[in-house]
Amino acid sequence: MKKFFALTMACAMLTGVLSGCGSTAVVHVSDADLLAADSGTTTEETTTESTESTTEETTTETTTDTETAAGAVKTGLAVQGSLSSSKPAADGEDGLAQADINIAAVTVNGDGVIESCVIDAVQIKMNFDAAGSITTDLTAPVLSKVERGDEYGMATASSIGKEWYQQAQALADYVEGKTLDEVLGIAVDESTKPTDADLASSVTISIGSYLDMIGMAYNNAVHLGAQSGDELSIAQETSIGDSTSATADALGAMSGNVSVAAVTTNGGVITSCVIDAIQPKVEFDTTGAITTDLTGSVSSKNTLGTDYGMGKASAIGKEWNEQAAAFAAYTVGKTADEVTGIAVSETGGAADADLAASCSISIGGFQSVVAKAAK
Repeated sequence: MKKFFALTMACAMLTGVLSGCGSTAVVHVSDADLLAADSGTTTEETTTESTESTTEETTTETTTDTETAAGAVKTGLAVQGSLSSSKPAADGEDGLAQADINIAAVTVNGDGVIESCVIDAVQIKMNFDAAGSITTDLTAPVLSKVERGDEYGMATASSIGKEWYQQAQALADYVEGKTLDEVLGIAVDESTKPTDADLASSVTISIGSYLDMIGMAYNNAVHLGAQSGDELSIAQETSIGDSTSATADALGAMSGNVSVAAVTTNGGVITSCVIDAIQPKVEFDTTGAITTDLTGSVSSKNTLGTDYGMGKASAIGKEWNEQAAAFAAYTVGKTADEVTGIAVSETGGAADADLAASCSISIGGFQSVVAKAAK
């Protein structure tokens, strides 16, 4: 994980504003997901009518103060996936359900310049045989490419002897100090590898998808409380434990659950926070054939917004992205240990009445990934 430092720091801001957006693709939510929403097995938000009206009035005032405060920067996160590398079982070889998840976070100053940037990626791989039975250990940890470090193994095949995390950091460093137009204008060849001599000396991988992610994060960026000079970091936690083998009655599936948090900190205290998640899914039958459309991209829950469908099943009528934003705002001003220590009810939801009023789903996953990013 990369942390960024600046030479100057401005005064702390009064408060933050919630938001979140994204781009492309469709992920369908199962009935089980929706029914679980209010029992504390997913993640959502609640607010009474009186609370909502108060929040709207406060937000209007806060937005003005935040955006005009000296040194204020916006925080943005983007998460998006692809399933295109998956392949069916054939010719005596196991099939592969693969999800490639790209992640980028930025802070943007008042001049529209990127002050800090972090890039990471998660590669989920699960094998299944010609009968649709899973052959991969579903309990093994799934680390990001940055977390895998030298074990990822790119350096030996790289013409410059650099690992993936080193090249990702070099690209992130290169875009700092640039506007979005300048980032999107970085010269690349037909395979989207950089052609600028300075950048190409430290980055030889294709960067087209990462430039797109940086652009998404830039466009998603809003004032949430961060100041110039705050450290930006991201963290992810991935599980494929819900995956199932195919049977005569049901398709098998690689079911991924990836939680992501981007935070800015000052002296170990969170100054802004964005939470997102993505659920890539690849289904296959008892002949080892893949039945999922592998084209297009997989959208995150923030990108899906109301299309995720939690609001209709929620007792508080709030979507996942709204509840995630509420929890993220609640962590501002707290340390990683204080986030871990947020009281949880017997059902896994927030025990604090104020937080429970805007986030009624299970919060354990939120606590874990935010604390991980803040450390």
